Amino acid sequence: MLNENKIMVLIPAYNEEKSIGRVIRGVRKILPQADIVVVDGESSDSTEEIARKLEVIILKVPHSLGIAGGVETGFSFADLRGYGIVVRVDGDGQHSPDQIPRLMQPILNGEADVAIGSRYIGEGDYKASLPRALSIKLFSLIISAIIRQNIADATSGFQVVNGRVIEFLSRSYFFDYSEVEAIVLFRNAGFKILEIPVSMEKRAEGQSSFTFVRAFYYIFTGVLSLLISLLKGKPLRRD
Repeated sequence: MLNENKIMVLIPAYNEEKSIGRVIRGVRKILPQADIVVVDGESSDSTEEIARKLEVIILKVPHSLGIAGGVETGFSFADLRGYGIVVRVDGDGQHSPDQIPRLMQPILNGEADVAIGSRYIGEGDYKASLPRALSIKLFSLIISAIIRQNIADATSGFQVVNGRVIEFLSRSYFFDYSEVEAIVLFRNAGFKILEIPVSMEKRAEGQSSFTFVRAFYYIFTGVLSLLISLLKGKPLRRD
């Protein structure tokens, strides 16, 4: 049964041993009442071990499912356990836990069903690499045109959703591009989407593998996935 006061923080992670501990501790400081769920995609490093020592809930998924499969698993778990709010935070440390309250506010106030943390509105100074910036810009233009609402940061995984969206996501068909396609699904299902300006950090460890070739592949397959979703028709929300 849905409990609107029950909060879950969903952290998808893969080989994030250098940041996962900091992310969990930061979230716990901001939301001490929330349950933290780390969805680990078969990390080959110490990500799972560090998370277990911090006494969070661990869900294991095959690496082949990718981040979208991990996120879907997390929402299915949230629906099964009756959570009323899910906060999604990436495990690489780019999403600042201290920004969570401003993302939660429109959900708690009933102003939105989905709150998306945006790097590209407000006074933020986040600078993405050129390939990533190109893909984000193109996706934002396409999605804004499709849903007839301006979306500046279509690939942001920093999100808060309410219980109706949790139920919808856990029972919808699987989608490969969780952020960009989900926005279209949300809009078509009648949910209210609100972008909130947030500050984000750059990846502190490692180097991004997002090259021009990967950007082209990401754009092509992402647009194809969106077109397939539209051709399948509008999903209906279950109230």
